[in-house]
Amino acid sequence: MAMRILCDMARIQGADKLIPITSAHIDGCLYHGASGVKFAERLVKLQGRVTVPSSLNVGALDLQNPQKIRLDDRERDLARRLMNAYVAMGCIPSWTCAPYQAGYRPGAGEDIAWAESNAIVFANSVLGARTNRYGDFMDICCAITGRAPYVGLHRPENRVATVHIDTSSIPDRLKQEDAFYAVLGSWLGRVAGDRVSVFSGLPVTVTDDQLKSLGASAASSGGVALFHVAGVTPEAPTLTDALNHQQARQTIILAREELARERDRMSTVAGGQLDVIAVGSPHFSLDEFEQLLRLLDGRRCAIPLLACTGRHVITQLEKKGWLQALQNQGVDLIVDTCVVVTPILERTAGVLMTNSGKFAHYSPSLTGHEVVFGSLADCVNSAIEGAVVRDESGWN
Repeated sequence: MAMRILCDMARIQGADKLIPITSAHIDGCLYHGASGVKFAERLVKLQGRVTVPSSLNVGALDLQNPQKIRLDDRERDLARRLMNAYVAMGCIPSWTCAPYQAGYRPGAGEDIAWAESNAIVFANSVLGARTNRYGDFMDICCAITGRAPYVGLHRPENRVATVHIDTSSIPDRLKQEDAFYAVLGSWLGRVAGDRVSVFSGLPVTVTDDQLKSLGASAASSGGVALFHVAGVTPEAPTLTDALNHQQARQTIILAREELARERDRMSTVAGGQLDVIAVGSPHFSLDEFEQLLRLLDGRRCAIPLLACTGRHVITQLEKKGWLQALQNQGVDLIVDTCVVVTPILERTAGVLMTNSGKFAHYSPSLTGHEVVFGSLADCVNSAIEGAVVRDESGWN
């Protein structure tokens, strides 16, 4: 059944062959309706088993704190059945949208079949693995067969950058801020679409979390599945290498003013009422929680601050003794899922503040909340004050 679906899709995509893969990341475990449950349980009934290591994306339930999810009994049951079905097929119950920070890091040049847009762009760009943007149901078909169509970003010639983005005129101070990368990604997705770009002028000290933010934002606002950073990412030791020794089809000299306009565009309201802060899309890492604790500095939140993360990070927080400190300061940790894919927020309307480009993009349509975008420091200060606080100095 899985091979039949895979071959039909390969023909539609124009593939002339299938290639072996080394891993999969499955998004089909996230509940969207009864049809997805029926599909997964049908595979289980037919004794379907994955043939490559297959991590699982977020589900619709926080399995460690099920009371936080506001699904009715029927949907709660279906969501749990769906999650159980994928585990029954041999998938790893990782329940995170950032598997690359939970130990699942394919090597450069490995062909994989990953779903979840931010995981796809990180695997391609930062790790140098090769995957297309696989969607629900194709992902598990690839995992069961251990194969993927040889098209798109699996082919080396399609991984060459055609757009050069020169960031040398952006102030170095701004490039140190976490919010810069979310804004840069939002701009990239809107401008590049699904084209492959290469950045020059970004610091070689750019972190995994900053690249995670850039990719997630670009994959949300556009169809970006791969970008290069000259001198940083595996396929771009130099700008010339990323372009495969060709001239870029388009070169963009990026100005700070353009990014400032993009930052403003990411908010649907400027301020006033503030109901909730949400961070952790993609899931918060241990380093991000360390930064959050430093910014809180022992202060307690006046309004809800929800931080979404994976269970692997919860284990790390417990070992460091940070979990209780976060809870004491009013941080509500959401595990196995996130606030835009399942009902968690107390209200179905209001104003949500975030430092996540992905949350900023999806929250108005999926949660009904207007959005204010800011840095993590802005989010913390706003949570303490109970009103929007934003530091404009780096942007103006």
